[in-house]
Amino acid sequence: MNDFVIEPPARAALPVEGGGRFPVRRVWCIGRNYAAHAVEMGHDPDRDPPFFFAKSRETLDPSGAFPYPARSADVHHEVELAVALGKGGRDIAVADALACVWGYAVALDMTRRDLQAEAKRLARPWETAKAFDRSAPIGPLVPAARVGHPDRGAIALAVNGELRQEGDLAQMIWKVPEMIAFLSGFFELAPGDLILSGTPAGVGPVVRGDRMLARIAGLPDLEVRVV
Repeated sequence: MNDFVIEPPARAALPVEGGGRFPVRRVWCIGRNYAAHAVEMGHDPDRDPPFFFAKSRETLDPSGAFPYPARSADVHHEVELAVALGKGGRDIAVADALACVWGYAVALDMTRRDLQAEAKRLARPWETAKAFDRSAPIGPLVPAARVGHPDRGAIALAVNGELRQEGDLAQMIWKVPEMIAFLSGFFELAPGDLILSGTPAGVGPVVRGDRMLARIAGLPDLEVRVV
């Protein structure tokens, strides 16, 4: 018996390379997880405790198109490794964390930088800057059983053929197992949770008509046009 008082929304899910879909529960994002990016944003890159913010699962968009959002004149690209969990739990040990990972993908954490700067100035939340509609373009997930657990390798983003961001996964301040362990101390993680693991230096603006090409070694490229 269906006792919903309105039609329930469709379940958010991501395509898997080779077929199938991965259902998404929650989306966590770590901030300032590459030292050079922390410096370019005006912060000390020392290994302070990590901090996270959330996007809704509806922000994930595998379509290959990024609609330029309203109320902003300075929207930036941030290429990131997406980590998809197939298992969860509380207080997960670092040594056990990778057993929770189902797969990986290339993703973008698009940011209304002008709204983020204003939120920082006023000590307010970042949702309008980070969690707007379709703010997380993402490529197909690849099972860890096939690709392993990438902890090093090139991560890069080009706009209209011009290289903007370039780094290595080994440069992450907090590694994937540490992120999972830390989050699980505050929230009960579960299958379907996604973690965006931070971006290297070189973030910058895009405009309508731009074409972004995001790459992480060993994963399918993500091509996105700004519309």
